[in-house]
Amino acid sequence: MKTLNVSISDDEYKLYGLKKDQLSFAEILDVVNRQQFREHLKKSVELAKECGLSEMTMEEIDEEIKAVRVNAKTRH
Repeated sequence: MKTLNVSISDDEYKLYGLKKDQLSFAEILDVVNRQQFREHLKKSVELAKECGLSEMTMEEIDEEIKAVRVNAKTRH
């Protein structure tokens, strides 16, 4: 097994919610992936608000999904 030393700032340590100084590679990937997911979700919510999509009802969302599926079927 190889050992790899990685240095990060105190702010990054807090941002990623790290609790210990030694992690396996799989743990590091999991931590980074979770943070990226949170950032992408935040951007998606902001974009939805900007476009007015956050105000859609479930019925409106269902209708949009149906329309996209119908369109996809007719394009083939």
